[in-house]
Amino acid sequence: MVAINSKKNLHFGENPPEINLNSNLKRWFSRNIGLWKSNRTYFLDEQQKTYNLGMNLNIQALESKSEWESYYKFTWYPEKKYNFFDENPQYKERGEMRAFLKGHQLMRENFYLSNVEGISNIKQVDEHEMIFESSYKDWYIIEHTRLVDSDNYRFRVIYSWNKNKLKIVENHHEIKINK
Repeated sequence: MVAINSKKNLHFGENPPEINLNSNLKRWFSRNIGLWKSNRTYFLDEQQKTYNLGMNLNIQALESKSEWESYYKFTWYPEKKYNFFDENPQYKERGEMRAFLKGHQLMRENFYLSNVEGISNIKQVDEHEMIFESSYKDWYIIEHTRLVDSDNYRFRVIYSWNKNKLKIVENHHEIKINK
């Protein structure tokens, strides 16, 4: 029988915790792939007004050059024409965002309210929920996304502060249309 030095022989790469974290995040993101019908409620500070919108959100996995980076494309568009976008032109009626996972962060090519690229730090609550924390320009944003009922539903709540004042609260109830 040969004695094995377990510390020396358990070399899985330069950064095993990142690999484990990446696989957990990849698995969670893969559960979100598909077309979602997104019923949204927006509470806007300035207008003291509530808006309800039906949007479509498509999440796609893109081919990656590196097995350690997972790329995604998020596209959104309304179910119908809404006055909301005329009254609030800072919101994008339709758009696209590309992003990839790097460690415990989502590297975004752009944010929803801006074309600025940036980073969202990710905290895993449990196997069904992630929290994304982002800041860019004068915005600070916390987004909770929870998968429910075998990944057929998602619930998202998003809080957005501008210059340290809560400006936008969003609730999204989403139903998976197809995978």
